[in-house]
Amino acid sequence: MAIGTVKFFNLDRGYGFITNEAGGPDAFVHITAVERAGLGSIKEGQKLSYELETGKNGKTSAVNLADAS
Repeated sequence: MAIGTVKFFNLDRGYGFITNEAGGPDAFVHITAVERAGLGSIKEGQKLSYELETGKNGKTSAVNLADAS
């Protein structure tokens, strides 16, 4: 699992981005992944562990989120 910090998350729009501590591109995160993890919401600066998954549309997003604080 990757570890990263929430760079941005807009609850109204239902998406945001996580910056990976190991470097590389930021990971897109959708509200459905947050809800599936039982987190309710995530906040800028929060540390999370996550996995990357490629969807049917070919885009990569963060899934299996867990608080890593």
